Amino acid sequence: MSLAEGRDDVFQVVWNLTSGHHEYKFCVDGQWRYDENQPFAEGACGLVNTIIIAREPDMINSTSSSPTPGRSNMDVDYDIITPAVSLSHGTLQEAIPMISSVDLEVSRHRVANFLSTHTAYELLPDSGKIITLDINLPVKQAFDILHEQGLSVAPLWDFCKSQFVGVLSASDFILILKELGNHGSNLTEEQLEKHTIAAWKEGKLHLTRTMDGNGGSFPRRQLIHAGPYDCMKDVALKILQNKVATVPIIHSSRDGSFPQLLHLASLSGILKCIYRFFRHSLSSLPILQQPICSIPLGTWVPQIGESKPFAMLRPNASLSAALTLLVQAGVSSIPIVDDNGSLLDMYSRSDITALAKDKAYAQIRLDEMTIHQALKLGQDANSPYDFNGQRFQMCLRSDTLNEVMKRLTSPGVRRLVIVEAGSNRVEGIISLTDVFNFLLG
Repeated sequence: MSLAEGRDDVFQVVWNLTSGHHEYKFCVDGQWRYDENQPFAEGACGLVNTIIIAREPDMINSTSSSPTPGRSNMDVDYDIITPAVSLSHGTLQEAIPMISSVDLEVSRHRVANFLSTHTAYELLPDSGKIITLDINLPVKQAFDILHEQGLSVAPLWDFCKSQFVGVLSASDFILILKELGNHGSNLTEEQLEKHTIAAWKEGKLHLTRTMDGNGGSFPRRQLIHAGPYDCMKDVALKILQNKVATVPIIHSSRDGSFPQLLHLASLSGILKCIYRFFRHSLSSLPILQQPICSIPLGTWVPQIGESKPFAMLRPNASLSAALTLLVQAGVSSIPIVDDNGSLLDMYSRSDITALAKDKAYAQIRLDEMTIHQALKLGQDANSPYDFNGQRFQMCLRSDTLNEVMKRLTSPGVRRLVIVEAGSNRVEGIISLTDVFNFLLG
């Protein structure tokens, strides 16, 4: 166990999982502590709290003899594309066999059966770290933490209520920056430095009513969560139906006291389980061998498929335009293309946290900074990406669904951009949400 690098004020829970035996400690004011009111024992890291979560009987259907599904980190996206740019290029030159309705229904049934007979407990990693933010933490400090830890979302803990009450995400930072840039905004830079997360969440309710044009009552959204014994299908449906990035997996005692946050479940982790279970028996899922251009999957430019229109931006477009599109159109990522429509980069919601570095948000104007400049600002010595195109993953329309699923299970991959071979002209996008909407019918 160790502190978050470079910080002594980050609330962390570190789990050591061994056959249902969970050990954890809390980092409070820079010191590791345990709760004397909860079960504890002597462990490798001194006195630690313990929880025993016994697995339920194995309900795995014998459709495959593959190993137990794997586990993964969180990733999820909602690529709801709105009209913006239309591209012109060639059409398919060869006939693509369409999947039969029988094969489609058989495949969907087997995927649904797998997800219904496997629990969220199987999504938990063998070991890991979960960073939780106190709702009384200043907003500016909270986004510093998200940037330093490479996170786009973190659960919120209310010590007064002794429960998890929500999440703070990159979308919150986008709304805050847009408020800072609005003339006559009630939110000032000083408020961003001093205002707590709880205060921002209250202000967000008013902001949402204003954006919706409804000044009346607006219901407070409850935290969407699941238990370790909930089936994976229910977890996936909660993510899809509520349009959230993650669903916290929370274990609570029978009376609901002292909830334990075990994991942040995502579509990426669930997809990895599906892929590992069926990868050695591809014939049991006929749809896996179908080219993606032959099935109703993803969002395509009008000339290629029959889906909704598609949105892209040039690198010299303003950051303000990108943020407006991300918020108003419900888009999680925007392809950045050249004058020929060839892919140069992607701008995603999570990229906005880079503006928290060195207080950059206070030194720029959103309508003057270009997307190219914003992306360069996010690059540093610790960045896992280069600015020359390694920030995104591509695929071809001839790739099979199996190949697409395999790439989407890679760490950090949230979407695939469909490009034309040779020219890299954008033809569409396939996100994790698209894959699950298709698989679950």
